Amino acid sequence: RVQRVPVTETQGRVHTSTASVAVMAQPDEVQVVIRDEDLRFDTYRSQGAGGQSVNTTDSAVRVTHIPTGVQVAMQDERSQHKNKAKALKVLRARIFDAERLRKQQELAKTRKGLIGTGDRSERIRTYNFPQDRVSDHRVGLSVGGIDLFMQGGRLDEMVDSLKDSEDAQAIEDLCEEP
Repeated sequence: RVQRVPVTETQGRVHTSTASVAVMAQPDEVQVVIRDEDLRFDTYRSQGAGGQSVNTTDSAVRVTHIPTGVQVAMQDERSQHKNKAKALKVLRARIFDAERLRKQQELAKTRKGLIGTGDRSERIRTYNFPQDRVSDHRVGLSVGGIDLFMQGGRLDEMVDSLKDSEDAQAIEDLCEEP
């Protein structure tokens, strides 16, 4: 939250603005590892038109990834080996997409939790320019000299206070556990 008196304000009223900032780690690229023991292969005869070899050879392949339940059936090629290779490629792509989507949803949930509503009533820190002070409402600390604070001069004081508060909360949480 920022409180300031703009130069265009003739009546001297304080204007209040809000900004939300979320600092998050850069997400890692999704890695998909498919173990052979997690796969089940089923072979069957291809369906549909295709001549004499369709009904005589088990060239169609169904691959099931047991942990996720994702299934891929392939009968494009005449060779069982080629169908198996294609099916594994499609299966890997589907599992990759599902894992990537899960990671994105997790990241969005974390971001939403960090930012909150961004409403003016959700006070975390106030930069009050007319009174030349910065207040952190989570720990109840106010420091003067907003210009010095903005240049990092008194930032350590605020960070140390926040760390102490976080440590005290962690100890309190540990004491409450049965």
